[in-house]
Amino acid sequence: MDFKVKKSIAEINEKIKDGSVSVVTADEMAALVRELGAERAAREVDVVTTGTFGAMCSSGVFLNFGHADPPIKMRRVWLNGVEAYAGIAAVDAYLGATQPSERNPEYGGAHVIEELVAGEEIELRAVAHGTDCYPRKSIETEITLADLNQAVMVNPRNAYQRYNAATNSSDRTLYTYMGTLLPNYGNATFCGAGALSPLCNDPEYETIGVGTRILIGGAHGYIIGAGTQHEPVKGKGTLMVIGDLKEMKREFLRAAVFYKYGVTLYLGISVPIPILNEEIAKRTGVSDAEIVTEVIDYGVPRRDRPVVRMVTYAELKSGSIEIEGREVPTAPLSSFYMARRVAEELKRQIERGEFLLTEPVARLPTVGETKPMKQTRELPLVRDVMSREFKVVREDASLEDVAKAIVKGKFTHIPVVDAKNKLVGIVTAWDISLAVAFKYNTLDKIMTRRVVTAKPDEPVDIVVRKFEQFDISAMPVVDDEGHVLGMVTSDQISKLVGR
Repeated sequence: MDFKVKKSIAEINEKIKDGSVSVVTADEMAALVRELGAERAAREVDVVTTGTFGAMCSSGVFLNFGHADPPIKMRRVWLNGVEAYAGIAAVDAYLGATQPSERNPEYGGAHVIEELVAGEEIELRAVAHGTDCYPRKSIETEITLADLNQAVMVNPRNAYQRYNAATNSSDRTLYTYMGTLLPNYGNATFCGAGALSPLCNDPEYETIGVGTRILIGGAHGYIIGAGTQHEPVKGKGTLMVIGDLKEMKREFLRAAVFYKYGVTLYLGISVPIPILNEEIAKRTGVSDAEIVTEVIDYGVPRRDRPVVRMVTYAELKSGSIEIEGREVPTAPLSSFYMARRVAEELKRQIERGEFLLTEPVARLPTVGETKPMKQTRELPLVRDVMSREFKVVREDASLEDVAKAIVKGKFTHIPVVDAKNKLVGIVTAWDISLAVAFKYNTLDKIMTRRVVTAKPDEPVDIVVRKFEQFDISAMPVVDDEGHVLGMVTSDQISKLVGR
């Protein structure tokens, strides 16, 4: 293509060195391109800085502890009770951000990483089998980041180009990596910085590639390749990145816990985009209204969850979106304030001559899709284990009728249905005992109306999770209209496991 504006990274670096470089953040560039057009914006701007600050679960650090005296070849190692992977070398380990503590599930690898960056002491405990050259079998000590020979952050998958939004059509609250999803489309959550996001500003991966220098956690780092689950054909590219933990700043790296889900790491990443021509300028002028993603229904418990609708980041950031004719509030899981701060920090460093751009040594792949896991043993479904011998009672049934149904059928759980045979509650043998003890005389005084149910096509693992989560031992199996098809019990699951 014959461009009217032509620059090189070397020329831009010379401007950085002599202090004449023109740098703007990605959101500032979007306004400039709208006002001036791509060609004029390309002439006036040399570098656009992007930024993202969100939950980057696929993160961790390689640590070298140095040799003890006498030496030890660590077989297992824990940092503040969080196990790190020690199958690398004698005193090297990889600590994953989402690894939970054995003492506290709301504390994990991300907290250890943040505390190391903050200069705090960390308890190190390791065990070994002992060899002639590594005779020691255990060690307990305290370390700080300064005590380590190396602490290198290597993250397999960060900075998603764009991410699905999430909602929940089911009748119960879900606790997920997309945050807490309220029942019956009660809310929608989303990730990513939208128009500030690095790969959204270079969707062809023309300037962002292997060897691109970046800002990660406030420190200089590099892109070392495409991230895992890199899916460019769907506009969902990812980055694999590296940086020196010893140079990072706590303000750009924070541990977090998603309620009833687990630990994650919030991390700031900024990627500079050199404006080499007007086409690159045009791409960095992208707005939130031009970035589209899917709203996925997490209420359906399967890998290929259904798409509820397509939506722009402008709509998501507005505070609400429409789903099935109703306004649903939206909430970001990423921080736009911090994403902008990350972009501004890189802008400041470039303007001061502290950060030079690098030429990518290889482009990121522009083709490829992710595949599901190959499963050679399929999980049984609820329909395979549920009992089709069950008894239901109407909501106007007498307690005596319910008691007879329990005794005669030897059932401990009886679904309660309305006149259209749709589930409205459940009553148990224990409920009948309470009715006798407290002299209740109607069913509505004792039955449970908020019933945990299963669907016939759900994997048994989902049912086991519900048994544990709600501390119950049986649940009705219902169709999409709420008609009772059967019952599934913890005893049936136990027998299946036993077989």
